[in-house]
Amino acid sequence: MKILVLGSRGMVGSAICRRLNDENVMAVAHIRGDADLLHQESTRDYISKTNPDAIILAAAKVGGILANRDLPYDFIAQNLIMQSNVIDTAVTLGVKKFIFLGSSCIYPKHAPQPLKEEYLLTDKLEPTNEPYAIAKIAGVKMCQAANRQFGLNYISLMPTNLYGPNDNFDLETSHVLPAMIRKYLDAKESGTTVQLWGTGTPRREFLHVDDLAEAVWFTLNNYNTFDHDLLNVGTGTDITIQELSSIIARQTGFQGETAWDSTKPDGTPVKRLDVNRMRQAGWNSSIGLEEGIRSTIEWYQEHHHNKV
Repeated sequence: MKILVLGSRGMVGSAICRRLNDENVMAVAHIRGDADLLHQESTRDYISKTNPDAIILAAAKVGGILANRDLPYDFIAQNLIMQSNVIDTAVTLGVKKFIFLGSSCIYPKHAPQPLKEEYLLTDKLEPTNEPYAIAKIAGVKMCQAANRQFGLNYISLMPTNLYGPNDNFDLETSHVLPAMIRKYLDAKESGTTVQLWGTGTPRREFLHVDDLAEAVWFTLNNYNTFDHDLLNVGTGTDITIQELSSIIARQTGFQGETAWDSTKPDGTPVKRLDVNRMRQAGWNSSIGLEEGIRSTIEWYQEHHHNKV
């Protein structure tokens, strides 16, 4: 089997490539220089020459609340163009197996908890990341339409908040967990107070990216659209952002003060995935949050600390 991983240098794509390298498969790791996924002809030429048996779309424009607030057009336009080019090319070339990676932000802001796959498009989205969510919803619907019209096996995986090696630790564009790691390590060195957005009360679920990679491999081998073509991937448990900050403070050895800026947005009050579909299929996450945060801090210190 030849598997094409689009976006192989990102946190998700690199984790998937590591997992595929453990198996007897040919993993083709796409990087931006190979093909510009924002251009249809470049995308089609590259995928046609690669001739994969399966495609995993891990390439996307991603970011936290601040980036989504400041660059809403970039988030909806670039993701729509990129995924449309890739999915349409896969359909045109008759690629039978496709994994589309989305995000739990596709679900309504005030949907019942935990979030089930059938809650999609039942209410309004969280405004702070609506453009990104709309793009991802469009990707899910394109895959579902391809399955219905052409009898393909295109599955959309919706992971919860991810973290791990190769995460983005830039304070302007990162998500909450890597941003906290950097802030606490920097404050530990400088002896300053850690400033965090919001009230700390929202509840979030976090999944180590290596667990997601395992879920992708499991899905490629054990799942098809005769069952479901939209699957949540997470741990099924959540904690408050304040509890998360306490774990990171402890793991980094920070002993100073944490200040919360309640004038900044909290985002969705609670977001926890219902992961019963994946559990019933036979997959469960295995990396605990404390263990995962500790290893991520170690990776950051080795690769980026004092270099970013």
